[in-house]
Amino acid sequence: MNEQERPEIVQDIDSTYPLVALKSIVAFPHNRHALAIAREKTVRAIEEAMMRPDRTLVAVTQRNADIDDPEPKDLYSVGTLVEVTTMHRQQDGSLQVLVRGISRAQIEEYPELEPFMQVRISTPVEPQPKGSMADAVVRHATNLFERYAQLNRRFSAEDINSIITLKNATRLSDTLAAHLVTDMEQQQDLLETLDPLERLEKICVIMGNEIEILELETTIRSRVRSQVDRTQKEFYLREQLRAIQEELGMETSSEADELRAKLKEKILPTEVAVKVRKEIDRLERTPSQSAEVGVIRSYIDWVLALPWNERSEDTFNIEDTRHILDEDHYGLEGIKERIIEFLAVRQLRQQRASRNGQSKSESQGQILCFIGPPGVGKTSLGQSIARSLGRKFARISLGGVHDEAEIRGHRRTYVGALPGRIIQSMKTVGVRNPVFLLDEIDKLSSEFRGDPAAALLEVLDPEQNSNFNDHYLELPFDLSEVFFICTGNVKYQIPRPLADRMDIIDLPGYMLEEKVNIGQRHLLPKVLNEHGLTAQQLKIPQAVMQRIITDYTREAGVRSLERQLANICRKAARRILEHPNRHIRVTMNNLEQYLGTPRYSNAPPLQRTQVGAAMGLAVTEMGAFCYR
Repeated sequence: MNEQERPEIVQDIDSTYPLVALKSIVAFPHNRHALAIAREKTVRAIEEAMMRPDRTLVAVTQRNADIDDPEPKDLYSVGTLVEVTTMHRQQDGSLQVLVRGISRAQIEEYPELEPFMQVRISTPVEPQPKGSMADAVVRHATNLFERYAQLNRRFSAEDINSIITLKNATRLSDTLAAHLVTDMEQQQDLLETLDPLERLEKICVIMGNEIEILELETTIRSRVRSQVDRTQKEFYLREQLRAIQEELGMETSSEADELRAKLKEKILPTEVAVKVRKEIDRLERTPSQSAEVGVIRSYIDWVLALPWNERSEDTFNIEDTRHILDEDHYGLEGIKERIIEFLAVRQLRQQRASRNGQSKSESQGQILCFIGPPGVGKTSLGQSIARSLGRKFARISLGGVHDEAEIRGHRRTYVGALPGRIIQSMKTVGVRNPVFLLDEIDKLSSEFRGDPAAALLEVLDPEQNSNFNDHYLELPFDLSEVFFICTGNVKYQIPRPLADRMDIIDLPGYMLEEKVNIGQRHLLPKVLNEHGLTAQQLKIPQAVMQRIITDYTREAGVRSLERQLANICRKAARRILEHPNRHIRVTMNNLEQYLGTPRYSNAPPLQRTQVGAAMGLAVTEMGAFCYR
């Protein structure tokens, strides 16, 4: 640009203008901008501008939009002199302002910084290019914008018409910079470019790059749209890709190859390995869109996840077993000795079977079965046995089971078929020699779907469970190393064929002294921990524990005792929160404040006959009760 084309600089240093710092936006001359004003300094600057006769101020963009209280060094040196056309104050004190750009403004100095910034500026007079060169640049920019608007489609028809009708290079360049360019640094560079033709050339470069990107996106979209029947072609294309990779010597990996690798790593019986290999080949031949793929893959995953040869180390020591049983349970001395004797006989049978080369099924003997009312510790005894043997433990609830498929599984022809509970639990524990607790075996029921008790015969019978056949697997699974323990409330409700295969141990319940010790040693620490209390915050003496048992519970087990202790802990927790640092001691005198009036009377039996009083004895699955 020669000397004659340089813009004339008009100094305007006699007057000052309020300054508004903008975040992430650049105000251009000849354009309107809507601003949301919330900062206190900016609000005061707007109010000052509204008091001026011309309502003008200077809008300058911040170099860093994250700065809330910018200083002069944080602002660009070139901004825009704008006129505030409308202002609306919001309920929260912020302002909604509409400004109109007048001209570019070069900041010369900052005479005032508080309570808002004020600046002195110089306003350059921009040249007005004319001639064929100016017309050519304007026409080229207009054509590029029309092409860009067709591809972008974010401009309305009115916006497009209002822009393409501009023939002045100055107005056109500022309008395109305000509406088309989105990068703040590019906008500031265009604002600082005084020559309109130079601004238009920069904008044309930006529009050209955007048009190339939009055309590429359009090409990709049309190419994706043209790929019809992709699902039907998927298998064919995959096979082509595999063939190309093999020709190029590239490594290929498919779902079938991954399953074959897992099969190779896992040690399976010969019959099982052959079956899985056939299913993998069938999966590979089946089209991926077929519904059969999910069924086959699920079956293969189940077979590979089962513990066909994985087992945990079986350890048995009489002294360790006695210590674990004494640690977990108070009393039940006869029951503990019976369990230790059962385990000792079982260990000797296994040792003899291994010496004589007998199978595992010939060394199992009968199944252990605990019979007793709820809350006497049947399940916890099973857990203690598993811990003493060093085996994994799994509990299977049989209460309410009335379908044979719950035990044997569903055939794969059914939708949503799954293995039975036995195989599912084997997958969960991950070893072939766990301890299985079959809970509530006396509550099995039968209907037209089959008798689950009959299915359990194959599971529990040592002569049959070495080849247990689940309907889903259709493969024999060895259950001979599983230690089965059964529990129930009433032995007379156990199906007779199952009862003949069990060694039944009765757990009638606990004496008063045993309940007191169980409450002090096991239940009270457990309940205190569940309620966030410590032994120092709540104390229940042994005599009070005995009265809770006699006056508020009447059962063979200790579940009601645990519930009464929980009632005391809840009330104690509330009082401790109301009075911090308080320690509570339950006594005979304040027990009724926590549990209310005693529920049961322990008065001696009547010595003579009275009208309206009767003596009786009831024996139920909950234990024996005397009433009058």
